Amino acid sequence: MRPILMKGHERPLTFLKYNRDGDLLFSCAKDHNPTVWFADNGERLGTYRGHNGAVWCCDVSRDSARLITGSADQTAKLWNVQTGQQLFTFNFDSPARAVDFSVGDKLAVITTDPFMDVTSAIHVKRIAGDPEDQIGESALILKGPQGRINRAVWGPLNRTIISAGEDAVIRIWDSETGKLLKENDPEVGHKKTITSLAKSMDGSHFLTGSLDKSAKLWDTRTLTLIKTYVTERPVNAVAMSPLCDHVVLGGGQDASTVTTTDHRSGKFEAKFYDKILQEEIGGVKGHFGPINALAFNPDGKSFSSGGEDGYVRLHHFDSDYFHIKI
Repeated sequence: MRPILMKGHERPLTFLKYNRDGDLLFSCAKDHNPTVWFADNGERLGTYRGHNGAVWCCDVSRDSARLITGSADQTAKLWNVQTGQQLFTFNFDSPARAVDFSVGDKLAVITTDPFMDVTSAIHVKRIAGDPEDQIGESALILKGPQGRINRAVWGPLNRTIISAGEDAVIRIWDSETGKLLKENDPEVGHKKTITSLAKSMDGSHFLTGSLDKSAKLWDTRTLTLIKTYVTERPVNAVAMSPLCDHVVLGGGQDASTVTTTDHRSGKFEAKFYDKILQEEIGGVKGHFGPINALAFNPDGKSFSSGGEDGYVRLHHFDSDYFHIKI
């Protein structure tokens, strides 16, 4: 499995996202410029210029026509994927962190960080069919979690919103009323900040990664813990294969301590685990810093990783990968 190295960012990567067809890969980084690549050969298609701060997250609509990005410059922006044109800017009083389109792309959820006297919040925005009709007001604002909300995604049929972040609690909210429906059992939940959250293709379960050196698999409707994957380094990113029963975790020691150690001891590799048996089945090395972002291609035949080193690495699986026996 020879990786394709893509150097389009000057600063650490923060997020990776494939479009639904799997032919485009979008990357976000701390260098203000979200970038789109061809997913098969890693060729850069273009960048989206307009943010003035680190871009933390992105999502692309089902038809690959629109991109939404959340940034530390206190805005979330809608873009035309093909032309790179800014369609609309949502302004906030604090940095925008996570963004996620609903099923049908008529709504978007955006989280904002705590900042000065402003607490963290989850905003639901209506996405107009015509950019001319787009408005900035929130249809719903949810508050309650302490600390930063690192991820918020839509639950099944857009009826719920799932959020997780610094307080290590996973919450399920009613997306109509804003009522808090469920919180995970603290006995089995994460003990430190939840850094990442990835849904399965059918939305029935999701995976969370945490600085407590573990990843956990949850039932979307009941918030029951299904599996736990234990590793020896903080987990910054998680992804699930749509094809095989595999999960991949990425991380490494904190970036601030990396310069004091050899890159081999920082454990900057993507680790693969059997989803059912919870056993480690392999690893992919290459990054010279913690892995901050992971994504599987929707066809399950390749995956990409983004690191603190500013590189995106695109990995196409060879045939042996699909016949791993434990």
